[in-house]
Amino acid sequence: MTTHRAPKPVAGPTQTVERAVTVGLILAVPAGLAWIAGMIYTIADWPM
Repeated sequence: MTTHRAPKPVAGPTQTVERAVTVGLILAVPAGLAWIAGMIYTIADWPM
């Protein structure tokens, strides 16, 4: 007896968008942390 299973769908357009958003967020976190560190360094080193 054979089973009739539908083939698994290839990554749809929504999954591609999800991957792009995830990669963007992963890249944004270190960039944001670096920006915050730069601001702290700037304020700490500001001549008074």
